[in-house]
Amino acid sequence: MTPEARTELAQEIEDAVRATPGVRNVYRSGSLVSNLLRAGAVALGVSDDSRPIISVVAGEEGLAVEASVGVDVAASAAVVLLAAYEAVDAVLRTAGLHRESITLTVVYVQSRDAA
Repeated sequence: MTPEARTELAQEIEDAVRATPGVRNVYRSGSLVSNLLRAGAVALGVSDDSRPIISVVAGEEGLAVEASVGVDVAASAAVVLLAAYEAVDAVLRTAGLHRESITLTVVYVQSRDAA
């Protein structure tokens, strides 16, 4: 898979995850330290931040997808993660791609905005 195709697929997956009921936001996957180092490199101008938020990596048995999400406080995290998992899996199946793994992490539970 070309880097361009991987970027397009990551965007499709991100769109599907964002459209999942209960998902409030999608965040860049990775540790706090790696995200801080990436932000610092971008700020210094030695790197750009054009990489997709969703990680899509070719593994031995297929693609490994990783995403971090914020869920609505009123939603069940388990229900939201299952729906997001199914959305990611559907994108991969539609593209005729085999998945090695799908890793979804709740990194933030967001309250509703005051009206």
